[in-house]
Amino acid sequence: MNKVAVVTGSGAGLGKGIALQLAKDGFKVVLQDINQDTLKSTEEEFKNDGYEVTSIAGDVSKRDSHTEFVKAAVDHFGQLDVYVNNAGIDIVAPFIETTEEQMNKIFAINVNGVMFGTQAAARQFMDQGTKGKVLNACSIAGHESYEMLGAYSATKHAVKSLTHSASKEFAKENITVNAYCPGVAKTEMWDRIDAEMVRYNDDMEPGDAFEEFSSAISLGRYQEPQDVANLVSFLASDQADYITGQAIVTDGGLVYR
Repeated sequence: MNKVAVVTGSGAGLGKGIALQLAKDGFKVVLQDINQDTLKSTEEEFKNDGYEVTSIAGDVSKRDSHTEFVKAAVDHFGQLDVYVNNAGIDIVAPFIETTEEQMNKIFAINVNGVMFGTQAAARQFMDQGTKGKVLNACSIAGHESYEMLGAYSATKHAVKSLTHSASKEFAKENITVNAYCPGVAKTEMWDRIDAEMVRYNDDMEPGDAFEEFSSAISLGRYQEPQDVANLVSFLASDQADYITGQAIVTDGGLVYR
């Protein structure tokens, strides 16, 4: 294989798992994260394991940053084939207390970041005259809206809509755009969600929110990064060339759509 993928937010968590799986699949990978220390540590780890990777730090909420991420892929590896808009944040707060600052921040990263990443990748694919794939991080919160996660749920619904619109516009260029929708995973993000849920509810103990959500999963276990990486691996492969405009849930049986 001689394919190249950019994975934003891949210094840790689900993004790291996705990047690792793509590297195992034979992709040359551009790691990206806003945390430079985490990013460099992950890059070193991947290189020590024999994978072809490079890294670039940056802010996904800035349009020009995505142009730089794409340039890093082309400069280091000669082309771009897959762009994974994985970076995102959460906000846990009662609807009535969610602030303007929180709304601006979460939309800038979760929604604007997906828009700008898709634009930058699509331009490169068209310049190359090749097919290309954009994969966006959605969520079960893009299919169902949750209490205390009003802002987050709204951004993920927006990501699903952007995925639909982009897939329609870029289909004629042989560019597919899909979204993957994780559920409840034992990640740093879910640790923060759990802690914030406890802060706003005196009847809850640490771990209660995670247990409440994960206990409803039909397959009887919470999600691992590999579960998400497996779906992204498929969507990034040639086997998924006829799939576009979809927001596919991978949650072990929690949200049924």
